[in-house]
Amino acid sequence: MAVTKLLSRWGAWLFLGPVIAVAAVLPEERADNMYHAYSGGGVTIDGPSVLIRKNLGNNISLSANYYVDMISGASIDVEATASEYTEQRDEFSLGADYLVDKTTISMGYTNSSENDYEAQTIAFAISQGFFGDLSTIGLRVSYGSDDVFRNGDENFAEEAQHRRYALSWNQILTQKLIAELSVETVADEGFLNNPYRSVRYLDEASGSGFSYQAEVYPTTRNSDAVALRAKYRLPYRAAIKGEYRRYADSWGVVADNVEFRYIHPWKERDEWVLEGKIRYYQQSSADFYSDLFPYLNATNFRARDKELSNYTTLALGFGISYELPKRWSVLKQRNTINLYWDHILFDYEDFLDVTVHGADTLISPGDEPAYSFSANVIRLFWSARF
Repeated sequence: MAVTKLLSRWGAWLFLGPVIAVAAVLPEERADNMYHAYSGGGVTIDGPSVLIRKNLGNNISLSANYYVDMISGASIDVEATASEYTEQRDEFSLGADYLVDKTTISMGYTNSSENDYEAQTIAFAISQGFFGDLSTIGLRVSYGSDDVFRNGDENFAEEAQHRRYALSWNQILTQKLIAELSVETVADEGFLNNPYRSVRYLDEASGSGFSYQAEVYPTTRNSDAVALRAKYRLPYRAAIKGEYRRYADSWGVVADNVEFRYIHPWKERDEWVLEGKIRYYQQSSADFYSDLFPYLNATNFRARDKELSNYTTLALGFGISYELPKRWSVLKQRNTINLYWDHILFDYEDFLDVTVHGADTLISPGDEPAYSFSANVIRLFWSARF
């Protein structure tokens, strides 16, 4: 549940469309069939995804998406206090875009379901082009309602709500340069932590020198983010993209994200497209986070989720896309085969590796090495444009 919780919140929000969109046009008609896989930190997540987008006339575009996460293994959080597990998350999304003159109105609905978590999200967006389509302003709003359960405990049932608001300004600065500035605010309320995760505290009566108790989070979380993105077309038809994003929330987490991409068409007809990516992310820990609390019930709120700790990630990615010849294409339309691979390095500064403790260990609680791991993410999909 911990891994898929964030994904379910973002479902309908991301379903409304890509970042940096120009002019008021309907999304292109397409059908995608994707396999995705994540492996790292003792956890494997994979599954299929199917997306279909179809236009009705010149003003309406409808879309539907089915996405599956099949999860197995045990992260270090689970390994310390429980055994390996398997679960599956199924997500269904529906979307609609209505184009009138230079205005695009979008709506989306997402339902995400797993054995201990149910999430529903509705989203609305509107964008307006002006100044001869050189400028576009967009507004996005979404509301999510989650039901949280705990396997093995029939009496446990909690709720959470998530509200998102975003405003963006897209500007064509030159014939080769497009830029976007966006701001976003999020309000979360309800049960916001993982019902299975625990914190550890010093306990001389324990053989390891520490024991565990349940996490306790605040029931509200407010966050704000601002992002600046740009895309520049190089003289030889290639392009570079850049992004900087700053995030801060009421829990004391502050994060910075920097990303660069390079896109390079190849061959005369651009049937091959190569892409490279580098992304760096850094965040501070939450105010109530600690890897090791001094005693039982040391604070009113307490967390040991490594995603609330002080850590950094470095991601290196590579992608390749190939447009099939017409004789191999389904329905003689434009068909592409796409493969994207990311290698991500996670380094945690104040989340320690408790798995080093054993019968022969002499390491004292709090002296364990900092935890780090690497992960690989693969997306392989076939796409047909109509």
